[in-house]
Amino acid sequence: MTAWLVTGGAGYIGAHVVSALLEAGFEAVAYDNLSTGRTEFVPEGAAWVEGDILDAEALTSALSAHGCSGVIHCAGYKYAGESVKYPTHTYLQNVSGTATLLDAMAAARVGGLVFSSSAGVYGTPETEVVTEDTPCRPESPYGESKLVAEWLIRDQVTATASSDAPLAATSLRYFNVVGSGRPDIYDVSPHNLFPKVFATLLRGEPARINGDDYATPDGTCVRDYVHVADLAEAHVEAARALDEGRAVEPVYNLGSGAGTSVREIVDAMRDVTGITTEPLIGPRRAGDPARIVAAGDLAARDLAWQTRFTIEQMVRTAWEALPRE
Repeated sequence: MTAWLVTGGAGYIGAHVVSALLEAGFEAVAYDNLSTGRTEFVPEGAAWVEGDILDAEALTSALSAHGCSGVIHCAGYKYAGESVKYPTHTYLQNVSGTATLLDAMAAARVGGLVFSSSAGVYGTPETEVVTEDTPCRPESPYGESKLVAEWLIRDQVTATASSDAPLAATSLRYFNVVGSGRPDIYDVSPHNLFPKVFATLLRGEPARINGDDYATPDGTCVRDYVHVADLAEAHVEAARALDEGRAVEPVYNLGSGAGTSVREIVDAMRDVTGITTEPLIGPRRAGDPARIVAAGDLAARDLAWQTRFTIEQMVRTAWEALPRE
């Protein structure tokens, strides 16, 4: 099998991707600047390179030294809410970082790229189920930066098409990533849903639900949640397709097509943790649509991808991996 470099390979998502690559028989190189990643997340058997996504020389060196055939690009600034406060930092990491990576890949003559994008590029869609044809109208610097990075990749594919080192690439868009595929890798972000709710429950405070009067079965918002192990598997299957020279779409959505309500998430957390504090019902948040989920039909067709975990399993694996003080 070939070697693939994973940017952000010591992070919550990236380390799961590295682990999935190794399990699938690939060689894996974890590349991370440790701004949020942790070396203890890097699975045994993976090569480790500490380096920044903005360091073209370090990237080129790592790609060449390990004979990589492709890159799975997970590195970036991933916080939509925080990106509003720090737009220049967001664009630097997500847009300039992707441009730097593309230059390094060209210098090292590496021809495969799987970009870990985001359903944040859609903003608030007018349809309840998002497809790859849904218009992109991002509403945060984060979503905008992911979309611009996709454009950069698209343009590089076009620019290199007739060269002796063409780039083949695809981007994977997804909503909320949750759960844990390994007991030693967990979500460390204070901004993500599961860690925030777990921390609230452990403090003895009630979880907060923003509105319970939506036109949904239980009145709370419905969203798409993807287990991180399923997400990692999709990245590996996309890498495999590129390695094998199969035709791929420029973009794939990774979603259940059904979604889960906020009430269902909170109830599952109360059941799994045994902390049965009743949630606090607050007013709706401005701009929150009743239901947004993504259809994963194209990923199922081309990457044989499907969601495998129930919401109870998503919550349980996240809770069991959560470190205890």
